[in-house]
Amino acid sequence: MIGAMAGDIIGSVYEGRRWDIKTTDFPLFDPHCRFTDDTVLTAATADAILSGSPYGAKYKEWYRAYPDRGYGGHFRIWAASEDPNPYWSLGNGSAMRVSPVAWAFGTLERVLEEAGKSAEVTHNHPEGIRGAQTVAAAVFLARTGTSREEIRAYVRETFGYRLERTLDEIRPTYRFDSSCPGSVPEAITAFLESEGFEDAVRKAISLGGDSDTIACMTGAIAEAFYGGVPAEIEAEVLKRLDAPVRGVLQQFQQAFVVPGRRVPVPD
Repeated sequence: MIGAMAGDIIGSVYEGRRWDIKTTDFPLFDPHCRFTDDTVLTAATADAILSGSPYGAKYKEWYRAYPDRGYGGHFRIWAASEDPNPYWSLGNGSAMRVSPVAWAFGTLERVLEEAGKSAEVTHNHPEGIRGAQTVAAAVFLARTGTSREEIRAYVRETFGYRLERTLDEIRPTYRFDSSCPGSVPEAITAFLESEGFEDAVRKAISLGGDSDTIACMTGAIAEAFYGGVPAEIEAEVLKRLDAPVRGVLQQFQQAFVVPGRRVPVPD
């Protein structure tokens, strides 16, 4: 899931303030980049899986530990309340936090089931669930050796997302859209056109819009497909994570991703 966190951190300075960047030529790690709600809730998903806790309880717990990380308004109200009921969202918050599910479960059917469970505690709109399942499926297929074109065909045929447009066709008129229908296909297209992990993240951010979340989703798929995150990018990400987030990342990697691997603690 460090690929998702890398996309979030790298894209954090371009979302909102400079969402119309429209280029792949930018400093990869701006001095002001930091992890946002995408990273926090990805860690919360991993924590729920590791601990066997309900997804909703962990999302509220992690929100309350990091209340100022750029959450959407409806999620903020829900997470700060004692109300456990979902709020019929089709936002991409369900899709940006789902990547740990694709590493923790061993069949596509199980991944789809768990992705739906992780989404429906907040994003119980069919589009919110579809977005989460699509990203989780793409990560699972990528990590299990499925080809790029097979992933494209599966997403199109199973979930109905249109993936015909190229990034060059999308980029000129693309604007901020935090819904699953308006950002999940774009994130997948950025992966499909990429030539490596860094290239995938750069292409995701070059679209503009909800840059950190699009890059988070793209980064999650690209990490799985390309066999990890380049060491220099991973090192920069780890510098920007605090101890609780880094701790969950380490536990999750040891449990599900690379047996015996250790996440270094930056000096």
